[in-house]
Amino acid sequence: MTAQTLEPILAEHPFFQGLAAEDIQLVAGCATNAVFKAGEVISREGEPANQFYLLREGKVALEIYVPERGQVVLQTLGAGELVGWSWLIPPYQWRFDVRAVEFVHAFALDGACLRGKCEANPRLGYELLKRVAQVFTERLMATRLQLLDVYGNRS
Repeated sequence: MTAQTLEPILAEHPFFQGLAAEDIQLVAGCATNAVFKAGEVISREGEPANQFYLLREGKVALEIYVPERGQVVLQTLGAGELVGWSWLIPPYQWRFDVRAVEFVHAFALDGACLRGKCEANPRLGYELLKRVAQVFTERLMATRLQLLDVYGNRS
């Protein structure tokens, strides 16, 4: 049995699709496989954001604690999506709790490793920043739609 690198699998993930082969090779050096059981907490708000995740299968919930209500799900993410951008933005702390809703298989990417590669290769850094900015935009639009749903039908 031969060992397979993560490069071809990473290249197929929607977040990295179209990224140059040499960039995939750099990114792969920071990547590992990760699995989480349903109900497992992946990260907690305020903890160091040392990693981010590219979901391959399963679902996770982005949650926030609300006094007198407990944990509230802000968004549910599934296969093909990115979980976490706090690895890229100082002070590198998680902004939400992340919990596996069902069994999750993901790529875990080491944030410090990838930041170092981005510093050494600004072209890669710019490309990843554009991709993360796209995720920001999509999440902001989803939040906007949620707010319109909650507050938009007031008479």
